[in-house]
Amino acid sequence: MGLINLKTKSKKRSWHPWRWLTGIVVVLIIAIFAASCYFFSVAMVPGHKDFINNSTKIAKSDPLYNQKMWFKHVKKQQWTMESATDNYRLVADYIPAAKPTTKNVVIAHGFMGNKEKMGEYAALFHQMGYNVLMPDARAHGQSQGKYIGYGWPERYDIRKWTNKLIRHNGNNSQIVIFGVSMGGATTMMTSGIKLPSQVKALVEDCGYTSLNDELNYEAGNLYGIPKFLRVPLISTMSLINRTQNGFFIRDASSIDMLHHNHRPTLFIHGANDNFVPTKMVYRNYQATKGKKELWVVPGAGHAKSYATHPVQYQRHLAEFLNQYIK
Repeated sequence: MGLINLKTKSKKRSWHPWRWLTGIVVVLIIAIFAASCYFFSVAMVPGHKDFINNSTKIAKSDPLYNQKMWFKHVKKQQWTMESATDNYRLVADYIPAAKPTTKNVVIAHGFMGNKEKMGEYAALFHQMGYNVLMPDARAHGQSQGKYIGYGWPERYDIRKWTNKLIRHNGNNSQIVIFGVSMGGATTMMTSGIKLPSQVKALVEDCGYTSLNDELNYEAGNLYGIPKFLRVPLISTMSLINRTQNGFFIRDASSIDMLHHNHRPTLFIHGANDNFVPTKMVYRNYQATKGKKELWVVPGAGHAKSYATHPVQYQRHLAEFLNQYIK
């Protein structure tokens, strides 16, 4: 009996490789899910981001100091509306042109920015004789929202803002949609949906090809995550985003939407952009079906094209838009 018991105990303690493998797989799944939850919070939940400079100070050495100060003190009207989806209250600043005009621009800001961060562009368009509308994207600035949409749900908000402009300024309105960084991607994503005929041209500055591409790039650039880990990480994050934010990460594609765009589009990108890599602009440029121009700005980093070459920036913008806005 004693020998039998010893043999039984020995069998119970025998090593089974599949148990170890199963344990390792379970641990990996839990680790990937936890990491995906963390990066979902970093990418999709509004709040302080260590990799974003949110300083509100305007230095006198800033090449766009005068434009930013003009915006700070100019009289603005506050407009509000309900978002196209999810019933959020959205807020925008409206600055009428100095003289009555049919020319209008909707300006879209970047990731974790707000309308105040786009003051230099408001000054630029106002100087060119435009009425200027500057929305805070959902979950940014004064607008309500739980998650950041990277231009995907916001494209319908932008369309709704253009309709509000038309109601305010008349059916003879001519509208430009302009955006920088995430705002540039929002502009491109908006280009692929049905828009009012009053939208005459688009200008995007340093927008990404797709949210999936940008997250993959930043996973390596900011966090050093190897490629073989990015696929399960971003795929899991995409499922979380679909549940919480309403869309899969791969849905949010500037390139896919540009395939449906036939409006004139100006593409601007800094040659030294290491946040949204410069190579993305060439794919965006190739994707659109309408008339197009491309300006890769020498020496400019991310969202710094205007500050790096302010005179040339205004000239490129005016020469392009004057072909379509009369």
